[in-house]
Amino acid sequence: MSDEPQRQQPGQGWAPRRPPTADASRGTAGGTPRRTGRRRLLPTWRTALGGLLIAALLVVGGFFLGYHLVQIPAANALATQQSNVYLYADGSVIARDGEVNRENVTLDRISLAARHAVLAAEDRDFYTESAIDPQAMLRAAWNTATGKGKQSGSTITQQYVKNYYLRQEQTVTRKVKEFFISIKLDREQSKDQILEGYLNTSFFGRGAYGIQAAAHAYYGIDAAELDAGRAAYLAALVNAPSKYDVITHPENRDAVERRWNYVLDGMVDEGWLDAGERAALTFPTPRRTTLPTGLSGQRGYIVNIVKNHLVQHGIVDEAALDAGGYRITTTLHKDKQDAFVDAVNDNLMDRLDRENRKVDTYVRAGGASVDPKTGKVVAMYNGIDYVKQYTPNATRRDFQVGSSFKPFVFTAAVEHGSRTQDGRRITPNTVYDGTSERPVQGWGGRYAPENEDHRDYGDITVREATDKSVNAVYAQMAVDVGPDRVRQTAVDLGLSEDTPSLDDAGPSIALGVATASVLDMAEAYATLANHGRHAAYTMIEKVTRGTETIALPERRTRQAVSRQAADTTTAVLRGVVENGTATAAQSAGRPAAGKTGTAEEDTAAWFAGYTPDLATVVAVMGQDPVTAGHKSLYGAMGLPRINGGGAPAEIWGQYTREALRGQPVRSFDLRLQPGAWQTQPPSDDPSSSSSSSSSSSSDDPGDEDGTAPDDEDTGGRTPDGTGTRTDSGRTGGGDGDEGRTGDGGGGTDGTGGTSGEGDGDGPSNGDGTTDDTTGRGNGQGGGRGDGDDANGDDAHGRNGLTDALTPHHRRDR
Repeated sequence: MSDEPQRQQPGQGWAPRRPPTADASRGTAGGTPRRTGRRRLLPTWRTALGGLLIAALLVVGGFFLGYHLVQIPAANALATQQSNVYLYADGSVIARDGEVNRENVTLDRISLAARHAVLAAEDRDFYTESAIDPQAMLRAAWNTATGKGKQSGSTITQQYVKNYYLRQEQTVTRKVKEFFISIKLDREQSKDQILEGYLNTSFFGRGAYGIQAAAHAYYGIDAAELDAGRAAYLAALVNAPSKYDVITHPENRDAVERRWNYVLDGMVDEGWLDAGERAALTFPTPRRTTLPTGLSGQRGYIVNIVKNHLVQHGIVDEAALDAGGYRITTTLHKDKQDAFVDAVNDNLMDRLDRENRKVDTYVRAGGASVDPKTGKVVAMYNGIDYVKQYTPNATRRDFQVGSSFKPFVFTAAVEHGSRTQDGRRITPNTVYDGTSERPVQGWGGRYAPENEDHRDYGDITVREATDKSVNAVYAQMAVDVGPDRVRQTAVDLGLSEDTPSLDDAGPSIALGVATASVLDMAEAYATLANHGRHAAYTMIEKVTRGTETIALPERRTRQAVSRQAADTTTAVLRGVVENGTATAAQSAGRPAAGKTGTAEEDTAAWFAGYTPDLATVVAVMGQDPVTAGHKSLYGAMGLPRINGGGAPAEIWGQYTREALRGQPVRSFDLRLQPGAWQTQPPSDDPSSSSSSSSSSSSDDPGDEDGTAPDDEDTGGRTPDGTGTRTDSGRTGGGDGDEGRTGDGGGGTDGTGGTSGEGDGDGPSNGDGTTDDTTGRGNGQGGGRGDGDDANGDDAHGRNGLTDALTPHHRRDR
């Protein structure tokens, strides 16, 4: 214990108490009463106000941050994909290609009723509201949460953003992006632009994206043709495309009609539809079978051929075409296309027995039809079905054309004023030796082609040799003309320079060893039908993409061969139809010219022919369906053999008759080669030596170079029947369309006209021309021609034009 005195501690209970202060009585230093109990859990008003201010700042900041961070993206891949639409010349749809069946159209190509119907169904305040409708979004969320049905609450702008820029998944991220993009888009695009985009991107069921595709899928019409009733049904589909298709789901018809009525009533409420008109409407049931958009039948062939044509001619490049969106109007006529299919079925396909005759499984057919005046392809036949036989038979180049090539040899002979080995001018009545396997004269190597069935014809005129398709004659003629000249003439008429086996052929070129396509041959024969004027074929009438019209290559027509050469060939080919191997083609019921052809081993049979209005080529081909190898057609259709005068000519006749039904029958207007009627027998015939010599001296002065002399003209009639005689007896008034020949109407014998009745068998005028090639003479002769029959090419007697090429004083053997 310390010695220091200790301080005394006050004991409890005796120290004096201090009175409590006012602050202490309130419980806080600031004087606020201390909160106790449950009140301690509630925020003060200051805290609440501060929290609200902070939240508002966060919302506003988040909005501005989101607005600036979320950019309008590029369109999604699905939204930009379109199909290309291929149309017939009349605007009806052939097919649509591409993975997505969509054709974007501008708003002015969508009917006003269709626009109003969609607005009535989806967003009636679209033109007056903002891009976002918070009230609708809250209402939709409440209805969804309370089990009244899942609703989006989205405006048309929001739906368009979802369709075009985003994906379809239901996520918060997607909804946030949709919100901001919609606001931005509403500031950058007009309401019309947004509505147009929405109508082009919405899904309507049946694989149709966009209202244009939907209009075709359900009603087979364009969106511009939609009336209020049909438009209201399509608008109803947007809500539930598959469920509301009353064809596939007839059990939902009551629900669909309620939705349909809701749309129409909305249109009335908004003043977009008259109440009386609305009351008269009945539910427009969509078509059960709509216009096909697939590639089956002929459609797939046409689409591929047209696409290749567009790319090869530089109209549209392949990448752009694959992107889609093109509307391609072709030159094809639907009625002619259907007629071609019917003709092939009636005369070929329906006569096959694939179950009991294996050879019938090899049968294929190809065809092409061209307007001679314009070069436009009006119909094609490529196969029984694109999904079954992929190769297009109208454009393939792997079957020999056979004797259908022979007219090009004769055309070349007339064009170049060619002569036989003994110096005689080659005309329809020049006599050749038609002995089978006769060695060709004037050729370096030995070539001795056999005639069909090894038949010998002896002395035979070119006209008869063409009727009977005598190989020996035409092989010799090819040498007389020159294979190179023959080849060039074929190319000038329309065959491709790249035609296989066209370059390396000698005398065999005349027998059709070249493998041109059916379409190539149709182009060449169209040139003959058009008096030697050539226009490269086309199958494109118009190409557009949206509002842009794609420029097409300029098309030019040129005089490929002289009119005399083309018309004299036509005169000879008329005999083939009238008396030769193609009499079946007479079923066309019109003046016609043509030539049959058969490939080696009978792997293909051809008929190429034309009227003044239409050139058409048909080929029947043999191909193994497994190996794709060429096959002979012996025994097909139960016949010993297939030749050009059979099924091909029958198909041609029926098709031509139907394709030209309702059109006036026109006759050929021909100007023949000088001396075409004169028979020119071989020079070893004593009775003809002087004739040949005289003909050579009078008809062909100065022709050592093998070209036709300028002073030889048919004196044929002109379109207006006029002509002017020159001092040398040649006709004037020419239109210059064939170089050496004027469009004269006067005589060429110096008299300035013709005399007597032109009956097709008239005598010579003295310089190799004949009265049968003269129409309405306007000179001093005082006679008159017989109009279209003045050439004798339209005679309706037993031999028709054959008589025009046969002198009345001599009938050929």
